[in-house]
Amino acid sequence: MATPSTPTPAVDTARLPPVRAIQAFEAIARLGSVAAAADELGVSSGAISQQLRKIETELDAKLFKRAGRSLTLTSWGRLYYEQVRSAFDDLRRAQHRLQAARERKGIAISSPPSLYLWMQPSIMAWNRSRPSVELHVIATGSEPVLHEEGIDFRLCYGADARRYDRFSELFRDSVVPVCSPDFLRQHPAESAADILASPRIDIVWDSRHRAAPSWVDWAWAAGIAPPRRSSQLSFSLSSAAIEAACRGGGYILGQLSLVTGLVNDGRLVIPIDQRLILPDPYFLAWERDTLDRPICAEFRNALLAAGLVQQGISAGTRPLSDSAEPSTPSA
Repeated sequence: MATPSTPTPAVDTARLPPVRAIQAFEAIARLGSVAAAADELGVSSGAISQQLRKIETELDAKLFKRAGRSLTLTSWGRLYYEQVRSAFDDLRRAQHRLQAARERKGIAISSPPSLYLWMQPSIMAWNRSRPSVELHVIATGSEPVLHEEGIDFRLCYGADARRYDRFSELFRDSVVPVCSPDFLRQHPAESAADILASPRIDIVWDSRHRAAPSWVDWAWAAGIAPPRRSSQLSFSLSSAAIEAACRGGGYILGQLSLVTGLVNDGRLVIPIDQRLILPDPYFLAWERDTLDRPICAEFRNALLAAGLVQQGISAGTRPLSDSAEPSTPSA
């Protein structure tokens, strides 16, 4: 007949020692003496000794060996301290994060490198209106863990927004063929077929996103046959492709959010305004408690307002001149 196993006793959380006693024990064990613990906690040595007696009584175990004025942990003390130290370390980290968050006066925003071309005018306008607020922009294609990396906001595309606790749609962009004025003079475009017969530049999107409209898609939308040969240049960064177009490298299907400023500035032109909508919108994402800071709530509202303007421009319901000041592309 099998002998029944002895069940593991449940932890009696109702009889934990007083928190002050646990705090006194942790300080003594970490600092090495009652006097040092008293100094750190701002009480008398007698009060610390009283709390030590209390916790040893509550636990029914000797936690320290006493040799004169020195104290060393017993085997029971070492066992207990390992867990208590871990818990207090977690509490100190939590307090540090809270204090750091409350004391922060700046705003950190993460964005895909190319989308900074759209965000730049809003960032510059915000900086001029609130010069005392530090803005830190992190340009990266990787999706960050906001609370772990100290980031307040993330601009992202499509399904990436679902990674975050809170998000709101900024705009759904459109692409349109653009080129430099000099290139257009050398390769006049009186029809869509003229554009497809000229040197073209492709922008290759990250494979985790749904494919952006291609020259083949644009040809079908224009009601003509797709191009017979592929583009001569391709870039993984929109900003690099835009710079190549500005330098006369060919036609690109440029996102209106990224090229409108350059069109207004005369560096790019739109020979035929035949637009295609991106398959997904852009979003602004943030953590649950980010908007507890009033300055962050103001910043979010400013970016969402800029997104509404861009939505109208990309959809063709607002003129290109409604966009903010022109931007300079950078890879």
